[in-house]
Amino acid sequence: MSFINDIWDGICSFAGFVWDNPDMLAFVILAAIAIAAAIHVVVDPEVIHSAFYLALVFVCVAVTYFFLEAEFIGVIQMLVYVGAITILFAFSIMLTRRKIKASVKECELK
Repeated sequence: MSFINDIWDGICSFAGFVWDNPDMLAFVILAAIAIAAAIHVVVDPEVIHSAFYLALVFVCVAVTYFFLEAEFIGVIQMLVYVGAITILFAFSIMLTRRKIKASVKECELK
């Protein structure tokens, strides 16, 4: 029983530490969002939704760089990964899906 009380006291101590430090609280919330979005990237059946969840993960990584006071790398992360790579993924998914749907319709007509 003492072991459970020690664990509970440790959890309460960590929660108090996080609540007293707003930077730590913001980081924990950001990390939770990033982990949830990363899980959605893998399990979402819609490919285009996965691409936009990946963009959310990239934004969370960029904000993490800002927390680490590496602003230049955070800005580059936003420009290159969120701006360029995600849009490239989205356009390539949209363009290839149209061709796949068109080829399926042609097969159905024959």
